[in-house]
Amino acid sequence: MKSRYGLGGLLAFGALNAFAGGWYGLTGAEGVPTQWLEGSPFRSYFVPSLILLTVVGGSLLIAAIAVFGRLRGGRLAAIGAGAILLGWLTAQVAIIGYVSWMQPATAVGGLMVLVLARLLPKADTLRQQHGTPRALRQNARHV
Repeated sequence: MKSRYGLGGLLAFGALNAFAGGWYGLTGAEGVPTQWLEGSPFRSYFVPSLILLTVVGGSLLIAAIAVFGRLRGGRLAAIGAGAILLGWLTAQVAIIGYVSWMQPATAVGGLMVLVLARLLPKADTLRQQHGTPRALRQNARHV
């Protein structure tokens, strides 16, 4: 299924982007004005970067592994990661405003994750098509 590979690739790319952005922020975010944080609960980019690295990047990586591995929860993990990514982006724009072309590009990527994730078959649908593992073993014995 081509949508699985597209989705997995998009999730992996998003994870790498979140890890790089999070690391950049944790190491000082050189060149990024701290004035953007005025009026927010943050005095530096440390906490937002930690969230970006662990929550956003981590959820995207877990979803990519689940999708590529055809794990039962892959579809749900991808939907959750897409929602986390879009939530992160919404909070970011609310706090610092529109500051980079990457914000709308990331929004498009997050929406694509949600659309592609919806195209993956549900675990229940797979069971209906192929049976449970027990049913598969019983069918194999009768062949």
